[in-house]
Amino acid sequence: MTSPTQTTTTTTADPSLPAQIERIGLRAAARAIDDLIARATTGRWSPATLIEELARIEWSDRGQRSLERRLRRSRIGRFKPIADFDWNWPKKIDRPRLEQILALAFLREERNVVLMGPNGVGKTMIARNLVHSAIHAGHTALFRTAAELLDDLSCDSPELRKRKIATYARPDLLVIDELGYLSYDDHAADLLYRVVNPRYDKRRPIVITTNLAFKDWTTVFPNATCIVTLVDRITHHCDIVNIEADSYRRRESDEEAAARRGRKSRA
Repeated sequence: MTSPTQTTTTTTADPSLPAQIERIGLRAAARAIDDLIARATTGRWSPATLIEELARIEWSDRGQRSLERRLRRSRIGRFKPIADFDWNWPKKIDRPRLEQILALAFLREERNVVLMGPNGVGKTMIARNLVHSAIHAGHTALFRTAAELLDDLSCDSPELRKRKIATYARPDLLVIDELGYLSYDDHAADLLYRVVNPRYDKRRPIVITTNLAFKDWTTVFPNATCIVTLVDRITHHCDIVNIEADSYRRRESDEEAAARRGRKSRA
């Protein structure tokens, strides 16, 4: 019988040091501990040096896992690096301003960005690179097409919609891609406004890619009464970059066709 003053404890029957370290949440340190002890013994490290190295390994691992998690949640998918962008192809582009944007000056200054131009000129490529760079700089970011965002918000439950709007309002950067490629009703414009407005109030930047001038947004959201206010919120603190060029995709398609014809002629 146990007296009232006695206590009992239950322990897990795994005495290994790595298991004990992992049990308290230090997964990277648990994986590295045997090697570190060997190096510490050979190098005659002080206890403080060993602990500092353990802390460095754990901190580095958590940072890498956080980076991978934020990249995965951003849903940027596969994309070409900005180093592949052909600056000589566009007929018109403000390269100095765009290079400042790519250096994330707009995030530091809490400004929106609108990339405007016809299909296939690299707007989405630039937007995906902005998300990638922002995440590597320690920010949270989401990439969604306008269709994905509006479809996600068009749910029947007001409570669920409210939570989803809060999700889009939360990250440091939100990219809304391909606004203008499809038409929506006035309800969709109201949903978009409910995403834009809290981000405007908190100065959290939005990047929008569109093939339409602002005056033509009424063709995307016909009969929507909030369009003027929506555009006003987006452009109040905003860098607008117009890209005038023929389609990169069409050029690549033409080049591939020419290469195939060349191979056939040599065969």
